[in-house]
Amino acid sequence: MIRIGTLGAARITPRALLYPCMDEPGAAVTAIAARSRDRAESFAAWANIPNIVDSYDELVTLDSIDAVYNPLPITAHCEWTIRALEAGKHVLCEKSFAANATEAEAMAAAADKAGLIAMDAFHYRYHPLFVRAREIVDSGELGRLQRIEATFAVPGENIPADDIRKIYEVGGGVTMDIGCYALSWIRHVCGREPRVVAATAEVGPPNVDLMLTAELDLGEDITATMTGDMRDGIAFRAELRVEGNDGSMTVTNPLIPQIGHRLAVAAHGEERVETFDRRPTYGYQLDAFLAAIATGNAPLTGAHDAVLQMKAIDACYEAAGLPPRGN
Repeated sequence: MIRIGTLGAARITPRALLYPCMDEPGAAVTAIAARSRDRAESFAAWANIPNIVDSYDELVTLDSIDAVYNPLPITAHCEWTIRALEAGKHVLCEKSFAANATEAEAMAAAADKAGLIAMDAFHYRYHPLFVRAREIVDSGELGRLQRIEATFAVPGENIPADDIRKIYEVGGGVTMDIGCYALSWIRHVCGREPRVVAATAEVGPPNVDLMLTAELDLGEDITATMTGDMRDGIAFRAELRVEGNDGSMTVTNPLIPQIGHRLAVAAHGEERVETFDRRPTYGYQLDAFLAAIATGNAPLTGAHDAVLQMKAIDACYEAAGLPPRGN
């Protein structure tokens, strides 16, 4: 049994951790610390978490837990992930993994030194939908890759001005929150690291990108475009399209396929649609985290992959004329 302590009471915690643990006899959420004792007690009562501690430091050093879930604001990921690793705990860290690549490198080094797992919580990567998308690309069915386009857009009118996604000092920005998914889809569907050729952004609050689109070079004449968008009035869209000289593949909703998805392939004069099970991505993510702990093998979105992801994000900001987060 892997006993997990959660830092804070973030809105994502039930979906990302609590509900998956309900279906997993090999893991349980057994401790919590939050910004205040009252907040921790309220969340613990709702979630049936047995142990409440008064500080993040007390939680990461608990002898009664084996792993820590870190959904804190992005600028707190580095400090508390490293502290947990140094205290002998595996870490499942929400995306974006760190505020910038330098922090991600420090986190990866701490995981290596401790001999523990630090996992970037890109849950989509472990669902059969994305596993199949990668299989199709690797199979050569689409021919020689030519172009990849990834877009993740969420209407922004319901995101208040004081939301952390709109505050630079805590790692805000569309690329840190949802554009990171589009960038990760591109990286993981083809197994290549991008060079950022150009990027443009629309800024809302100071240094906070409400929209950012980047042109990428993946080598061997493969190009890509990544777009993240949380401006007011836009329509929800989560889509990945891969084009080769023999055909194309479009993945609709690679993010949360449990609420509906579609994988469409048109190649060699034939078309087909594939669909997969509705088990939540977060359940598959928990499976991968537990397997990594059991085997000691890095998961697909382990700490060193997170370093590459954060280098790409930093490059997008630089190309768009914006500072990286965490400065």
